[in-house]
Amino acid sequence: MQFRRILLKISGEALMGDGAYGISPDMITFVALEIKKIQEQGAQVGLVIGAGNIFRGVAGAAGGMNRAAADNMGMLATVLNALAMQDGLEQIGVACRVMSAITMRNVCEPYVRLQAIEHLEKGRVVIFAAGTGNPYFTTDTGGVLRALEIEADVMMKATRVDGVYDRDPEKDSNAVRFDRLTYTKVLQNELRVMDAAGISLARDNNLPVLVFNMKQEGNIVRAAAGEDVGTLITA
Repeated sequence: MQFRRILLKISGEALMGDGAYGISPDMITFVALEIKKIQEQGAQVGLVIGAGNIFRGVAGAAGGMNRAAADNMGMLATVLNALAMQDGLEQIGVACRVMSAITMRNVCEPYVRLQAIEHLEKGRVVIFAAGTGNPYFTTDTGGVLRALEIEADVMMKATRVDGVYDRDPEKDSNAVRFDRLTYTKVLQNELRVMDAAGISLARDNNLPVLVFNMKQEGNIVRAAAGEDVGTLITA
């Protein structure tokens, strides 16, 4: 593995599989098996999962809800996804801990940075749930924050496309994919990699961000090995 410690960011929508809503057991198993492969090759894995398959705070706010209340609901939805992924990992023999930024001791551990690092060093996958614990921040920003806190070598953002494009490749067949980008280029061109707060935080702390397609089997392993499977964003 090129990267010793990895923060893997997965969207909630990815867990839907072919469904229109909720959690697909088949997709949970697929992701769990991919994570197991890189862990068996020596990588330490932290995981952040979004909540778009259950509830998205921005959408709730757009529908008239108070933004803080909607974001709190979204953060709780990430805990549901985290627990589902924990079960999927443990069913294939991978030790896993869920750590939540919102305290709920009956179902998961409270997030403590040094405890998270200890779990990683003992070979456990750590799933960071409930975002940053604060409204107005996305799980992308939460992923960058946790990556920095655990001193990850890279944040790998798993998507349904094979990198960052100048336009939406699902809508425009002439869209061009970038092999490499700078943080500044992403911000200046308003490329939809993640929100500006997240990419700015990565830039200010020189955290590499790799965007790749997670739906292709073996891509997580190839990405962790440093192969050219997506778009790498650096200084």
